[in-house]
Amino acid sequence: MAEQTILDKYGVDVGFKLTYERVITAEDIDLFAKVSGDYNPVHMNEEFAKTTLFKGRIAHGAYSQGLLSATMAKLPGLVIFMNQTLRFKNPVRIGDKITAIAEVISVKKDKGIVTMKNSCVNQKGDIVVEGEASVMIFLKPGDTL
Repeated sequence: MAEQTILDKYGVDVGFKLTYERVITAEDIDLFAKVSGDYNPVHMNEEFAKTTLFKGRIAHGAYSQGLLSATMAKLPGLVIFMNQTLRFKNPVRIGDKITAIAEVISVKKDKGIVTMKNSCVNQKGDIVVEGEASVMIFLKPGDTL
C-alpha cells in the first residue's frame, strides 16, 4: 500500500476547486495604490481615465492577482505560492463583483505541489484575468500524516 501524501490527507486532487468573491470599491483601489505605490492615473483619476481606451477608472491588474492569491490561500494546509502566469482580458471597474476561481489541474503528490487554473470573472460572466499558478502545500502546524 502506498504511503499517504499530504495531498491525500487534505483531499486535494485534480478537480478540487475554490472561489472567492468581492465587490470592487474605490476605497479598495485607493488602498491598493497606497500599499503598492502604483498611482497610475488610469487607476486614480476618473477624469483622466475617461480619456483612455478604458473610458473610466479601473482597478490595478495586480489587485485581481491578489484575489486569486486569496483564493489559493484557502487550500487546506500551509500554502506557499511558487509561480503564476496571467493574461489580462478585460478591465475591472468600481462596482464590479469579481469571482476569483482556482481549480486544480495537476498534482505532484510526492512533492505536495499543485498546479491550478486561475480566472477572475465579473458579474456579467466576462473573464477579466486568466492564467495558471503553482503552490506547494505543507502540513499545518500540529497536523501529522
